[in-house]
Amino acid sequence: MTKPNAVIFDLGKVLVDFDYSIAGRRIAARGGVSAGAVQEFIDHSPLLFRFETGQVSQEQFFAEVQAATGFRGTIEEFSEFFADIFTMIEPMVKLNAELRQRGVPTYIFSNTNELAINHIRSRFPFFSQFNDYILSYEHGAMKPDARLYEVVERQTGLRGADLLYLDDRSENVAAGAARGWRAFVHHAPEQTREIIARSGLLADR
Repeated sequence: MTKPNAVIFDLGKVLVDFDYSIAGRRIAARGGVSAGAVQEFIDHSPLLFRFETGQVSQEQFFAEVQAATGFRGTIEEFSEFFADIFTMIEPMVKLNAELRQRGVPTYIFSNTNELAINHIRSRFPFFSQFNDYILSYEHGAMKPDARLYEVVERQTGLRGADLLYLDDRSENVAAGAARGWRAFVHHAPEQTREIIARSGLLADR
């Protein structure tokens, strides 16, 4: 089988780890409900879905969280508390750099929001080292919605087995596999590196 022509990386839990409980504690410290209640609201209300599909603005998102939690800070403080929850997964960032050095195009494909992306872009230099970005809030759809996978194919100009796709969520991987992508669930950097090596992309080009 021929090598794939591009690698598609999910962002959260693949290139960066995140922990919403950090945001929950910080927001609760300036509000009127417990950290658990804040995290529950962010994780399980329809609001985050609406934010990550671009249906509400940053200002609307802040206003709704403020109303639900009694947060007493500014939108700037909230934005920092909400977004400063990420840590880089260094072996995966190095893997992307190695692919780029070998001339392999790489892309980020993520269910995410504007606050998170602005924070990651400003704090993590590696984020600039991709050919392009397919982000749910910019397209009004979230994985595993087929519409977002169609955006990947349009922006890369590739489809089917030309795309090698890595995501930590099996339902997202299944949606890619259904389109003929070489789609794999990411469990650990060592395992993912082996998957990419087997595809031929880490051999001398």
